[in-house]
Amino acid sequence: MPRHGRGWGMRGAGKSENRHSPITVSLLEPALLIMLSKQPSHGYTLLSEINKIDMTTIHPSVVYRSLREMEELMWIESDWDSTQTQGPPRRIYHLTEQGIQALQYWKAELEKTNATILQLLNYI
Repeated sequence: MPRHGRGWGMRGAGKSENRHSPITVSLLEPALLIMLSKQPSHGYTLLSEINKIDMTTIHPSVVYRSLREMEELMWIESDWDSTQTQGPPRRIYHLTEQGIQALQYWKAELEKTNATILQLLNYI
């Protein structure tokens, strides 16, 4: 796996659309929290939503690892979905009170980061 550090934007091992930036990976956690704040979801549904917001370069294993880590932090909980009639049971994820607090933290951080990005773009 290529190192992400200095020069990442110009380092090329393949087309840029096949790589994700460190920024994209950093946005995965708040993206999952935001999605789960709207409604409890299965991992597969979350993957579909991630793809809809153009985070398509993130491998599904990274999404599931993030979900497990957020569960360890007690930001989310999962239960087995027993309402499904086809296929094996699937986990359904939902926010906890701590997850709602983490989402509020991320909201403030995203607003600050957005302001910084806009300032940087004004320099270009």
